[in-house]
Amino acid sequence: MLGIDENLKMLGIDEAPLAKKARKEQARSLAESMEPCVWKEFPEDLYETVISRLPITTFFHFRSVCQNWNSLLTSQSFSQQCAQVKQTQLWIYATIYGKANDGAIYDPLSKKWHHPPVPALPTELLVFPVASAGGLVCFLDSAYINCYVCNPLTASFKELPARSVDFEAIGMTVNVGSANTGYKILCVSCDGEYEIYDSAKNSWGNPGSMPLNIKRPLELNCKSQAVSIDGKLYFMRSDPDGILYYNMTTRVWKQILIPAPPRLSDHTLAECGGKLMLVGLVNNGASTCICIWELQKMTLLWKLVDRMPTLWCLEFYGKQVELDFLANKGSVYDIA
Repeated sequence: MLGIDENLKMLGIDEAPLAKKARKEQARSLAESMEPCVWKEFPEDLYETVISRLPITTFFHFRSVCQNWNSLLTSQSFSQQCAQVKQTQLWIYATIYGKANDGAIYDPLSKKWHHPPVPALPTELLVFPVASAGGLVCFLDSAYINCYVCNPLTASFKELPARSVDFEAIGMTVNVGSANTGYKILCVSCDGEYEIYDSAKNSWGNPGSMPLNIKRPLELNCKSQAVSIDGKLYFMRSDPDGILYYNMTTRVWKQILIPAPPRLSDHTLAECGGKLMLVGLVNNGASTCICIWELQKMTLLWKLVDRMPTLWCLEFYGKQVELDFLANKGSVYDIA
């Protein structure tokens, strides 16, 4: 326990008058150096460079500083600055089923939820998320007709033009090739037809059909969202088990037939450090465990790289377990 003298020292009560005076002068000097007449000439592009490198949580706060800072989030030059900054922390965007306007963003670093205001969608139908990339979320209405792209940070929704291809799965990529290419959405049907939306052109285009060596109808894993790695979109399929992927640059489809790990369920694809991963539940009868596999480039087989500690697996003992996984950027979250 601290004595009285030590407590006084911590509070700064016994601080020398000269030290207090020096500190006041330092504060006064700092205030003078922040005079508006000095900082009003600060180059706008440097503002964008500095702000784009701040933690994302600060974006929610500086919007209220002034109108210019608020408009930064919709600035093309600021978006380019942000695209050059590598984001290592995965954020989670969650919505109540069918209520995209009630979305919330979770920051695992600060362990806090943020609730940005989102404008109402121009539809009375239920909507649900089907793809995401680079902080953008693609929604589809319950009639499987209209797509919407949401930027939770700027609190904005955009309705996409009508497409000509019915879909079995949707994938999304951003900034393929450079920071100026916007985002693209790939829509795939069960009969192998596909179409691509390009945000730079605000239109669907490049319609085509998969090569004949890819078996149809496609049975894609709807619980596993498409994963984007280096401009390629990966989809998980069954019958036969394997991976389908489309190269957005070369516009080429390829298929890799890979046997799924035995007794696997509730699985999803994920990305970690540019590697394709698989996360799922393995039920060995007496126990159920969450496991992680990595796709080996040489053998094109799944290799087990990690599993839930045995002690944690005992929590599932004798229970009927069904989980959904969110996995990307080296992080895995399970939702019971």
